[in-house]
Amino acid sequence: MRVLGINAVFHDPAATLVIDGRPVAAAEEERFSRRKHGKRPVPFSAWEQPGQAARWCLEHAGLSAADLDAVAFSYDPALVRPAREMGIDDPYDDLRTRYARMAPQLLSEELPGLDPAKAVFVPHHVAHAASAGLAAPARSCAVLVNDGRGEDGSHLAGHYRDGELRVLATQPLPHSLGLFYEDLTQHLGFLRSSDEYKVMALASYGKPRHLDALREAVRLHPDGGFRTDPIDWASLCPPRAPDAPCTDAHADLAASAQRRLEEVLLEQASLLHEQTGERLLAMAGGTALNCVANTVLARRGPFEQVWVQPAAGDAGTSLGAALHLGARTGRERWTMRGADLGRGFDDTEIEQALRRARVPYERPRDVAEAAAEALAANGIVAWVQGRAEFGPRALGHRSLLAHPGHRANLERLNDVKGREQFRPVAPMVAAGRAAEIFQRGPLPSPYMLFVHDVAPAWQDRIPAAVHVDGTARVQTVDAHDDPLTARLLAAFEERTGLPVLVNTSLNTAGRPIVDDIRDALECFGSTPVDLLALGSFVVRR
Repeated sequence: MRVLGINAVFHDPAATLVIDGRPVAAAEEERFSRRKHGKRPVPFSAWEQPGQAARWCLEHAGLSAADLDAVAFSYDPALVRPAREMGIDDPYDDLRTRYARMAPQLLSEELPGLDPAKAVFVPHHVAHAASAGLAAPARSCAVLVNDGRGEDGSHLAGHYRDGELRVLATQPLPHSLGLFYEDLTQHLGFLRSSDEYKVMALASYGKPRHLDALREAVRLHPDGGFRTDPIDWASLCPPRAPDAPCTDAHADLAASAQRRLEEVLLEQASLLHEQTGERLLAMAGGTALNCVANTVLARRGPFEQVWVQPAAGDAGTSLGAALHLGARTGRERWTMRGADLGRGFDDTEIEQALRRARVPYERPRDVAEAAAEALAANGIVAWVQGRAEFGPRALGHRSLLAHPGHRANLERLNDVKGREQFRPVAPMVAAGRAAEIFQRGPLPSPYMLFVHDVAPAWQDRIPAAVHVDGTARVQTVDAHDDPLTARLLAAFEERTGLPVLVNTSLNTAGRPIVDDIRDALECFGSTPVDLLALGSFVVRR
């Protein structure tokens, strides 16, 4: 069965091709259009149709649109109620619903041969749940979804057994943990629906002084539902203008909201564990990208294991919608082993592009050794290898790397990217070395979705990787899954004695992560990066 999954109604439009229950290609439209989160520069507009991403998925598999058995859209317009009836203030809600109904026809205009009659609408939160529950490392698991909103709700808790989902709890709008966090994000001067991770980083600098007030406003019900009452954020802290500095008051409010989110998620998980008795909790939805909250669940929650799907935001619903339909084929179950489902380029394509661009380049005997040499000399390296990651994290395929032993490299990387200095970067470490350096967090941690305490003996050795609270958002590298990046880490350790590199996504502020060869060359040419490692080739500053 050939199913094309599509997210085309909310932010981060994306496409995923699943063949006989196994994803073969997945990509976000922003990587092609170069518009971050797929947002067109007009009000609502509907977000971009993921036409370019869908075409690439089909081309990668050698298929045409006519070869598809189904197109699964991760939004069901039949479930939507009028915005006023749902208690939300959304002037574009009716337009979104009309757009969702038109989405199959609109996509067929970009994919000749696509039959709109093959469209299937999968409820948004079911798609989120499938993206985690049908990819997790167990045939049965509990599943927890929280985000801003779907058609008429914001939450799903359920139980997967042998590919079948039993829904145990949902939460109708207007109550939403995601919207609660989005409202705060906007109040603090950031972009809602895209900058929540900045609030999470800022929270580490503050104290939860407003926790009691937020406990009154955000409350869990015994049946698994919850309330999020309107909050007068200005009564707790003045709003911040986007270009104004963040103050202690802003950090304290962020810390308060972060703590309340963690408390509610713990309560949800405890109830879900009582209902299912499962050892594994699988998570998706935008809230599942909050790696600090994920870690609280892993440390203090009732489940033995917490697994988060790496494209947990709305892009991942394209994966979930396709898996939801594909699970009906009865084929062998697929387990996610990596996020590298996007575009890749062979050395012939790369060398041809370098020649066309008239860029001086070298082909060293071992690109990992060449990059390690530059990093050991405290150079910054753009590392573009293999297929691009699906989701918001760069995991050693489209990464910006630096030496962790120099504290100034945190500020240096943030300057390269043009982003706020309170933002941390993440340590990348060989899976076999992680436990001696990073403590009190799930290991292995291949998707950079949990935080760990940095062992005291290592904090002064890798200061660029350590956040203000003594933690780090760790990515472990398995030599079986990513031998080239593992070889890079080993070569760097041979030169420095440090088995860690600091890693952040290869992009600049407001731009999507680098995806193809041209993107890599443009980013390298416009930033103070010392070496670009592109496939088997290197380009030096």
